[in-house]
Amino acid sequence: MSQIAARTVQSMRSEADRLLDFGRRSQTDRGFGWLDDDGALSSRPLELWITCRMTHVAALGLLTGRAEFADMVDHGVTSLLDHFRDGEHDGWFATIDGSTGAATDSDKLAYAHAFVLLAASSAVAAGRPRAQELLAAARAVHDERFWIDSKHLVHERFSADWSDGEPYLGVNAAMHTVEAFLAVHDVTGDTSYLDRAEATTQQVISWAAQRDWRIPEHFDLDANPLPDYNRDKPADPFRPFGATVGHALEWSRLALSVRAARRAGAPSYDGGLVGAATQLADRAVADGWAVDGADGFVYTTDWSGKPVVHARMHWVLCEAVGAAYALGIATGEQRWDDAVTQWWDYADRYLIDHEKGSWHHELDARNAPAHDTWVGKPDVYHAFQACLLVGDQLPLAPSFATALATRTP
Repeated sequence: MSQIAARTVQSMRSEADRLLDFGRRSQTDRGFGWLDDDGALSSRPLELWITCRMTHVAALGLLTGRAEFADMVDHGVTSLLDHFRDGEHDGWFATIDGSTGAATDSDKLAYAHAFVLLAASSAVAAGRPRAQELLAAARAVHDERFWIDSKHLVHERFSADWSDGEPYLGVNAAMHTVEAFLAVHDVTGDTSYLDRAEATTQQVISWAAQRDWRIPEHFDLDANPLPDYNRDKPADPFRPFGATVGHALEWSRLALSVRAARRAGAPSYDGGLVGAATQLADRAVADGWAVDGADGFVYTTDWSGKPVVHARMHWVLCEAVGAAYALGIATGEQRWDDAVTQWWDYADRYLIDHEKGSWHHELDARNAPAHDTWVGKPDVYHAFQACLLVGDQLPLAPSFATALATRTP
């Protein structure tokens, strides 16, 4: 049972509603767009991952009792089926032009397709029209094109016609695939998705355990690690060099969600996941929190734990809160509940934009707003999930949408 300070829980629940209000501004004719610092739509093409994440957020908003988000969910589902979907080769385009609907990047990305699965699952949990159609299509594409059963990973990128694949495997795409698989399992009852989620999680844990609990992120097609990948682009938003502190925290929470999902049918199950989740989080905190003279989590470190990119990304703090919340439930240790309040107070002081809404997506090493890696406030997914998880005191399984849809009033 969580022992997080009541003021923290109340504050996070209020912030969840505030984030929902901000996110409504992102709706466009063909999906959801990238918002700038003021909450206005940017002129960028529409990103598949943003449209999916905002569809998912809208479904969660609806499931919290805000009926006005029903139309927003339906708009997202329609956009994914009628605008982003490749009618010739199947799958979903990475980006489309917001005015014409034409594909501006026709590649097929595992990262974004994981979010198609997540958006569809959340829309199904919310009981929305065409959601089952979207989920069936997304499952078929993912099963046929992306999942690599022998490696418990996913193919990263294909050309529009699937003829050319990138010779790279990434843990970031695999991580969000695990998140999506858990959600698909919850709305379908298909245990193969839970099996896959656990297999991937255990694979990543084994790699991390061999490297003092720092997760290797980049691999070749034979799943050999590429430790120097992007050394010359250390602050890349999706494939940074070195160990990514926030991903260790995100995997910690996901590992505990896998365990909780398993325990629904086998109450004594552990699978070593509590110990691994604790090791991942402890390493991330030791390497990342306030290690350079100011509070906040650094973005990345090298393989010895020395900070490489000192910027503070909002999503890292969000995943730290989520991991601490999950560890507090799984271990019963008060230190994790206290960490939620500590890190929430930091977010309230530095990350939340109390004047213009949403959160600053990036801060510099002294906690001033920065834009070296992220420009504007693209979406509210990470912040909203963290606030909802703690603010609504959600369980670790089932996943967000199903937990909200099935909870007792």
